[in-house]
Amino acid sequence: MLISPAQLRANLDNPQWVVFDCRHDLMDHSRGGQLYRQGHIPGANFAPVETALTGKKTGNNGRHPLPLARDFAGFLMEHGVAGSTQIVAYDDVGGQYAARLWWMARWLGLTQVAVLDGGLGKWMADGLPLTAAEPPVRGSGYFGVQFGATRSCTAAEVSSGLAAGTCLVLDARAPERFRGEVEPIDRVAGHIPSAVNRPYKSNLNSDLTMRPPGELRQEFAHLLGPRRPDQVIHQCGSGITACVNLLAMEYAGLAGSALYVGSWSEWIADPARPIAKA
Repeated sequence: MLISPAQLRANLDNPQWVVFDCRHDLMDHSRGGQLYRQGHIPGANFAPVETALTGKKTGNNGRHPLPLARDFAGFLMEHGVAGSTQIVAYDDVGGQYAARLWWMARWLGLTQVAVLDGGLGKWMADGLPLTAAEPPVRGSGYFGVQFGATRSCTAAEVSSGLAAGTCLVLDARAPERFRGEVEPIDRVAGHIPSAVNRPYKSNLNSDLTMRPPGELRQEFAHLLGPRRPDQVIHQCGSGITACVNLLAMEYAGLAGSALYVGSWSEWIADPARPIAKA
């Protein structure tokens, strides 16, 4: 689930390990690729968030809908991923994009998937190398897609769950966005009524490594109250940062929660859906 820089460094030459650089900038979609070309972990492949980790946008399905399973599986296989491959994903902003790849790989049924704890910043702070050289083509991998390892839900399921009181929606956005005070990306500010704010950075230490699982478990248990982990639905602006909360819950031993992939950007596409502020 989490891999330390030392563990990754020791396996850079291991053909059973495939590394993905998921760096991205929501305000400048070209920046991730530019940073990758300037320097990345040796052997890492670039995973563009807006293409490899995102599907076709309709205007009603959010800013980062899931791609077709066959398309994402094809992307992974092109980079040598097989059923037994250890996948490691990293970024430079606390794991939000890396966690998206982690969640999506498990969505396809892959089990050997991890996020680099602390990301590229921790890797560099530990004095480990970077390179501008792109890795050679590894040859096609293969695995069979088997859904069920992760759970996603629709806007209708969020609405019905909240109406019935059977779910807890955790919103991973920054508090000021959740409260509707600012909205730098989406056209409407606010949050889903009854949602609870759990900023994804709450899970991280100052060096962007994940906080101890015991601390995380205590905090999530307080938010859940009597609800089970499988009654939790994670959301954010577009199904990206929510994956950090989902990763943190699993790291804390609270597996089974779901991702509302469309999140706030899909929710507000239908003016009939209610919004809340403050």
